[in-house]
Amino acid sequence: MTWNTDEPPTALRVLAVDDEKPALDELVYLLGTQAGVGEIHRAGEATSALRLLRAHPIDAVFLDIDMPGLTGIELAGILSEFAEPPAVVFVTAHDDHAVAAFDLGAVDYLLKPLRGARLAEAVRRIVAARASAPAVAPPEQPHPSEVIPVELGGVTTLVNRADVAWVEADGDYARLHTGTGSHLVRIPLSALEARWEDAGFLRVHRSYLVALRLVTGLRSTGAGTVVCLRAEGAVGAVELPVSRRQVRELKQRLVHGPRQNWSQR
Repeated sequence: MTWNTDEPPTALRVLAVDDEKPALDELVYLLGTQAGVGEIHRAGEATSALRLLRAHPIDAVFLDIDMPGLTGIELAGILSEFAEPPAVVFVTAHDDHAVAAFDLGAVDYLLKPLRGARLAEAVRRIVAARASAPAVAPPEQPHPSEVIPVELGGVTTLVNRADVAWVEADGDYARLHTGTGSHLVRIPLSALEARWEDAGFLRVHRSYLVALRLVTGLRSTGAGTVVCLRAEGAVGAVELPVSRRQVRELKQRLVHGPRQNWSQR
């Protein structure tokens, strides 16, 4: 959901994130009273927030910490690795995460119940930080991506690793899932895991290797945890199981990995 105001184009485009609807409603209302705030988006959890961040230009994120799935701290870690990260302000009932928040470069840390004057100060800090920010350096040239030959009916097709969304174990071989379909290759999943780890792929289950650039979040189910991958081109969105011992590793890679460069390697 988005609010549009009559603020000038220089007004901040912000995203409010909180899993508790009354708290989110209050935050959105108070943001709407700030003279420096223009367009306001809202999300009830981290997965929806990431979708909005990919779909809309956002200058600042006002973020709760204690949320299901990815926490606010974990989401802020992901945002800090964006090529042009938005400013982050934590809005929380807990005062014991301030050190971690500022280690991630948070602009401010607001405690609930939220006061308008304190929110106004956070907005002023964001505006001041944007005014003093240095020019963004041009992006690095992309690294060449590995190409995998796939044989089918006597015809060899070259599949670019950058086009692979996820890989599935198929006996002693692996099946690549791409926008052009699935391709069986005579390579064990364990071999692809070792070769592609530095290119942004992670083994989340004994049967699955996923491209971290497509991960939108984690979801708990009655049977365990699944990782959610967004659609890309002709590859549909999918949810794949995550083994219990890989949940922590997946969260750490999402928080600390250079997401903006993975699709280029």
